[in-house]
Amino acid sequence: MTADDRELSELRSAVREFLDTKSPEDAVRKLMESEPRFDPDVWAQAADQLRLPALAIPEEYGGDGFGPVELGVVLEEMGRALFCAPFFATVVLAAQALLASGDREACARHLPGIAAGTTTATLAVAEDHGSWDPVLISTRAVPDEAGGWRLTGRKCFVIDGTTADLLLVVARTVAGPSLFAVDRAAVGVAAEPMETLDATRAMARLTLDTVPATLVGVQGAGGRLMADVLDTATVALAAEQAGGARRCLETSTEYARTRQQFGRPIGSFQAVKHKCADMLVQVELAEAAAREAALLAAEGAADFPVAAAVAHACCSRAYLSVAMENIQVHGGIGFTWEHPAHLYFRRAKSSQLLFGGPAVYHERLLDRLGI
Repeated sequence: MTADDRELSELRSAVREFLDTKSPEDAVRKLMESEPRFDPDVWAQAADQLRLPALAIPEEYGGDGFGPVELGVVLEEMGRALFCAPFFATVVLAAQALLASGDREACARHLPGIAAGTTTATLAVAEDHGSWDPVLISTRAVPDEAGGWRLTGRKCFVIDGTTADLLLVVARTVAGPSLFAVDRAAVGVAAEPMETLDATRAMARLTLDTVPATLVGVQGAGGRLMADVLDTATVALAAEQAGGARRCLETSTEYARTRQQFGRPIGSFQAVKHKCADMLVQVELAEAAAREAALLAAEGAADFPVAAAVAHACCSRAYLSVAMENIQVHGGIGFTWEHPAHLYFRRAKSSQLLFGGPAVYHERLLDRLGI
């Protein structure tokens, strides 16, 4: 199911109105210093009033059956508001990993709770090196006597890892990287928050000590699954980055129109005017790349993996550039802790590095192009 332009506009308006009320700057700053780093009541309202967790989950699993285009609209608005919630970890990473696994039993067990907003989840892939490459995974999975599995190892940079009810962990078996479901409350799981550049996106370090786990999908299929998940996740992240970049542009142009210097708005000075024009170009390119990739994903186009890699590279560069220029346009006040410009810069930089950084995503683009 795909929404038309009018429905997408209505969806955007509804989400923006909700976030303007529930995720103003003071709420974001408060959650940055709290644990958990999101408001459970607001999360419940997002599920009950707007059904946001259910948006991109198939109807057979209790979702609303929409796709990447609608998900992109929601993520643009969340990026614009720096919304502190387990949405990206749960709906983008975990839910899409379950769907990519092809394990209908696992999907039927976990996705209805995710769609209802009663289950939060995350995907644990990276380890101390921070790479999402399945080849580099050292966490081990071995069969136990009861017919299940036991995981041992450590995962880092796990988004919402201290609060997620369900942990989907990529671990290595004799057949290769595989996906496993772990209850965060299981014996042997230890989660500790990580102090990172971006306090608006909670991350954790997980230690797994012979933790009981359930295989999801086919043993040894983790490499293929991670390729699919990364394509989907990078497009979702690109939408979030485009939304954040658009917000930086808006605040810069608003300040340039109202800030007076030498008896005239600073936006009338060529240096500031050209800076804002360059920001506009970057934002428009980012939005176009993210939306085109989402559309190709919805259509199941053969060149979607290439578009996903392009969107990831384009939006990562654009967001970081625009966030930096936003600070420059604001001058001295833009460097202060009290101004929100640094929050967007921190999110832009951390998002650029989330799936490996520029060197990795440029290599991914070359790989998708077959070069």
